[in-house]
Amino acid sequence: MARCRLMGHLATDLLEALDPARVMVRAGLRPDPWQRDLLRSSARRLLVLCARQSGKSTTAAALGLYEALYTPPALVLLLSPSLRQSQELFRATMSLYTALGAPVPSVGESALRIELRNRSRIIALPGESDATIRGYADVRLLVIDEAARVPDDLYRATRPMLAVSGGRLVALSTPFGKQGWFYDEWTRGEGWSRTRIEASKCPRIARKFLEEEAQHLGSLAYREEYECEFVATRDQFLSDDAIDAVFAP
Repeated sequence: MARCRLMGHLATDLLEALDPARVMVRAGLRPDPWQRDLLRSSARRLLVLCARQSGKSTTAAALGLYEALYTPPALVLLLSPSLRQSQELFRATMSLYTALGAPVPSVGESALRIELRNRSRIIALPGESDATIRGYADVRLLVIDEAARVPDDLYRATRPMLAVSGGRLVALSTPFGKQGWFYDEWTRGEGWSRTRIEASKCPRIARKFLEEEAQHLGSLAYREEYECEFVATRDQFLSDDAIDAVFAP
């Protein structure tokens, strides 16, 4: 009987090692099709345009945790625009880790980082200054959450961290106007795999709720938050269409 249980655990570990989506499944979550596809993707550069509450932070946490558990020793950086967002993303990562039963014991933990016995590390970084993120090298996976709100200089400061390791870069975000590096990469960047998830494709968001949001938020805000459209920044005096109309072809 004990041998059967051991074989069962080994089979489960092997399935998880081969299928990153099982990190969410074993934690008691049911990944959406887009989450499953993203977790299984082997693309080195990914842009994910997500509606609010579509599950992007959980997906980011699962990406980082899988890398740390099954491809050791791995340095995983989770970058968010602010300290509060970094704390929330790290909390989501630790919730998954706990739900999995801490399959690899930790040898050190703090409010924004964990080091595992297999020598992998997960570090959540607030993107408030490029001085706070410099100094890391040999990064296996860099996840940028709410990427559209991460300043351009921080984005440029992170890319060299992948130079030697050949690590992966995954950027997830709700749109934030037609501005910044995330918008530029989404619309004109080369070498990226792109995924777009509108709120209507998320089974956890009720259609009635979206109808109410469309009524109360107004067209621009609703299209940005739930339909993943890059709209003109909300505080600009003239619309992009009005500016474009001034110039001759």
